[in-house]
Amino acid sequence: MTVHSSGTSEKDRAVAVFGAAGHTGRFVVSELLRRGITPIAVARNVAKLAEFADRGIEVRGTSIDDPESLDQAFKGAAAVINCAGPFLDTADAVASAALRAGIHYLDVTAEQPSAQAIYDKFDKAARDAGVLFVPAMGFYGGFADLLVTTAMGDWDSADEIRVGIALDSWHPTEGTRITGAKNTARRMIVANGALVPVVQPAAEADWNFPEPFGQQKVVELPFSEIVVIARHTRSSELRTYLNRTALSDVRDPATPAPEPADENGRSAQIFLVEATVRKGEQIRRIAAEGRDIYAFSAPLISEAVQRILDGRARGSGAQAPGAIFDARDYLNALAPDHLSLAVAED
Repeated sequence: MTVHSSGTSEKDRAVAVFGAAGHTGRFVVSELLRRGITPIAVARNVAKLAEFADRGIEVRGTSIDDPESLDQAFKGAAAVINCAGPFLDTADAVASAALRAGIHYLDVTAEQPSAQAIYDKFDKAARDAGVLFVPAMGFYGGFADLLVTTAMGDWDSADEIRVGIALDSWHPTEGTRITGAKNTARRMIVANGALVPVVQPAAEADWNFPEPFGQQKVVELPFSEIVVIARHTRSSELRTYLNRTALSDVRDPATPAPEPADENGRSAQIFLVEATVRKGEQIRRIAAEGRDIYAFSAPLISEAVQRILDGRARGSGAQAPGAIFDARDYLNALAPDHLSLAVAED
C-alpha cells in the first residue's frame, strides 16, 4: 500500500511538533514554515511556547500522562514529529496518540530501545491504519540509514557495514544530557548476523575520514542507526564508531551547550559521516559533511514528513527511511544547502 497525499494544498496541511520548545524542536518548527507546512507547536509546558504564539503559530499544551490531552493536541494534524526526549519516556504515549488519530508519527530518537519499541509495538497497527511510523529520523539513526542504503545500491546484502561519525566538537543540549543519564540499556550491534551487545570496554580504532577530519581515533559507540539499518538491510556485521574528540566533549560535564553562530541559529559544529559497505572484496563508500547535528535534524525529518504527505513514500507501518524513500534522491534533496556528498567504489 502506498501512502497518498490527502489532496489538500500545502498550506492547508498541518504537522504537530511535540517538544517544539526544545532546542531541536525550534529548528523543526522553522524548517516546516520554510517549506510551507503549517506547524502546530506542542509542549508539556505551554508557557514555553509564548515565542511561537507571538509569531502567529498555533500552540497547544499537553501531558504524556493524559491521553485525552494528547488527542486534543494532535487534532487536525496530518502527522506528528516528536522532538521531546528522553524518548523512552515520550515515544510510546505520543505514538499511541498518533495511532488513535490515524496520523503519521516520526521522531528523532538516538535511543536504540525506543526505536526498536516503535517497530515492535506499532508496525501492524500502523499498517492496518495505513499510516507510517518512522522512528529515529534524525542525525543519529535515519541519516546513517539513508547513507548505507545509498551505498548498498543494487546489493541485497553485505558482509560488513561500518559507520564512522566525526564531529569537530559536541556541545550537548540539556536534553542530550538527560537522555544520556537515563538511557542505561546496553548498546547493540550486529555481529555474525544477529543483534548482540557491544563488548566492553568498547573497541577503539583509527579511521581515515575524508578532509577536513583526516585520521581520527574512534570508539565503537552505536546509536539508533543500528536497529534502523538492521530493520531492512541484511549484513553479517554492522557497527558504528564515534571519534574520540566528540566523545570526550559529550562526557565532560563542563562542556557548555551549543551556541548560535549564524543567522539561522546553527552552531559552528562541523560533522562528517562516512559509511562503508563490503561484499567480498568489493567496498562502496559514501561520505556526507554538514553543520550542527541538532539543526541538521530539522531539514532531515522535515524532508521525510513532506515526502510522506506528498505521497512519495512506499508502504505503511513502522519503517526505516531507507525502506520507504529513494535514499539517493532524498540525500540529493538536502544538498547543497545542508550536505555535501561523495560516493566512491573500490
